Amino acid sequence: MIELKPKKVFDIFKQINAVPRPSKHEEKMIDFLRQFAAERNLRFKTDECGNVIIAKDATPGMENRSKVVMQGHMDMVCEKNGDVDFDFYHDAIQTYVDGEWMKAKGTTLGADCGIGDALALAILDADDVEHGPIECLFTRDEETGLTGAFEMKPGFMTGKYLINLDSEDEGEIFVGCAGGINTTATFHYTNVDVPQGYFSMKVSVTGLQGGHSGDDINKNRANANKLLARFLYMEMQKMDVMVSEIHGGNLHNAIPREAYAVISVPGDCKETVKVDANIFAADVATEFSVTEKNLNINVTSTTPQTQSIDKQTASNLVFSLQAAHNGVFAMSQDIEGLVETSSNLASIKMKGNDIVVLTSQRSSIGSARDNMANTIQAVFRLAGAEVVSNDGYPGWKPNPDSELLKIAVDSYKRLFGKEPKVKAIHAGLECGLFSEKYPGLDMVSFGPTLRGVHSPDEKLLIPTVEMVWNHLIDILKNIPEE
Repeated sequence: MIELKPKKVFDIFKQINAVPRPSKHEEKMIDFLRQFAAERNLRFKTDECGNVIIAKDATPGMENRSKVVMQGHMDMVCEKNGDVDFDFYHDAIQTYVDGEWMKAKGTTLGADCGIGDALALAILDADDVEHGPIECLFTRDEETGLTGAFEMKPGFMTGKYLINLDSEDEGEIFVGCAGGINTTATFHYTNVDVPQGYFSMKVSVTGLQGGHSGDDINKNRANANKLLARFLYMEMQKMDVMVSEIHGGNLHNAIPREAYAVISVPGDCKETVKVDANIFAADVATEFSVTEKNLNINVTSTTPQTQSIDKQTASNLVFSLQAAHNGVFAMSQDIEGLVETSSNLASIKMKGNDIVVLTSQRSSIGSARDNMANTIQAVFRLAGAEVVSNDGYPGWKPNPDSELLKIAVDSYKRLFGKEPKVKAIHAGLECGLFSEKYPGLDMVSFGPTLRGVHSPDEKLLIPTVEMVWNHLIDILKNIPEE
C-alpha cells in the first residue's frame, strides 16, 4: 500500500475528518481548532461570524519576513450515495486507499478543503519548517454562501501575502477565479385530484457522475434535473401527465447526480411511458457515452396517487426546466480553455405547496454573470414563477505583477524541474471577496489533486500532497523581508 506522506499532514487530515462540519454547522470544527491552538500555545481568535485565525511567530532569524496568511475553509460538501447510511452531523468520514487515491466509503471525502486545512495546521505544528510570521485563516460556510468571507471585517487578518489552499490540481497555480450568483424560482401550486383509471409510476435518473458546478461544468457531464425535465417534456407532448412529486439535486455548487418524479398517466398510456423511457435512456447513453458510463433511467410502478400538482403549474415548471440554460454559456476570449460563463440547474425541491428551483450562474466577467442570471430569471418569470437572485460574489482579477506568484513559480521550477501552469479557474474562490476588502493583498491558490469534488466519488491523489507540502514550505522559506 502506498505510504501516506507527509505523515503529519495525513494524521491531521484524519483528525479533521473525525469532526462533523456541514456548511453552516462548523461549531465542532471551531472547537477543534481552538483546542489545536491551545495545545501548542498558539494565538487564537474568532470574529463575529465564527471565522478563525491561528497565529504563529516567525522561526529564529525570520522575524523580518513579510507575514503570510494560509487560508482554507472549515466546512465540507455533504453528499452521499442513496444506499449509504451516514449522518454528516455526527459520523466521522470513513476513508480508504485505492492505489494512489484516497477515497471515502459512499460519501464525499472532505478533502475539499480538509486537506488544505491539514497542510496549514501541519505548518503550525511543525518545529522544523523555516518561516516568517504566519496566520492561518479558516473561514465558515464557503460551500453554500461564502458566508465567512462575506462577513469578515477588514483588519481581521494582517498578512501581506495570502496562499489559498482550496485548489484541486497540483502543478497549477491559480491567480484568478469566477464570480457567482444564485437564482431561485418558486412555483406555487394547488393540489388537484388524479382522475380514476390513471396509473402512477416513478421516473428516476440515477448513476450520474455529478461534480463541481465550476470545475466540472465543461466536462460534458449530464445533469439529472435536465434529463428528468427533458423526458417529462417529451411525454407531456404525447399524453396527459399528472405530476405528484418532483425532486432532484441538493447544492447550488454541485452538478445533480440524481432526480425523480412521481407521475400518473391514463392507464392505456403506461406501456408507452415505459417504452419511451427505454428509448430515451438509450439515446442519452449514446450522447454521454464517454462521461456517464453508469447512467440509469428507470420507470417503476408506485403507490397510486390521489393528488397531483395542478396541470398549469406542472406544465409551466417542466417547460421552463426544459428551456433554462444549463452548462457552459461562453468561453473566455482572453484565456484559452477557460470557461467564462455558465449556469447550473442545481436542485428542485417541493416545500409545502411550493416547488423551489435553485440555479447558480458563474462568470469571470461581472456583466456576463449578471446577464446569465437575467436569462435564467426571464425563463422562469415567463413560466409564472417568483424569481429572486442573491447579491452574488465577485471574481478575482489576475495580477500580472504579483510578487507572490513569482516566488511560487520560481519555487516550483526549482523543486520539480518544470514550469507550473499559471491559470484562472471557473470555480469561485474566497480570494475574490478578500481582494475587495484587502485591495493590496497579494494572493495565489494551489493544492493537491482532487477529482469528483462535491460528490461521493471525491478522491485525493496521495503523492501530490507531499509535492504541495514541499512547495508550500519552500515558498515560506523564500518570502522576502518587509
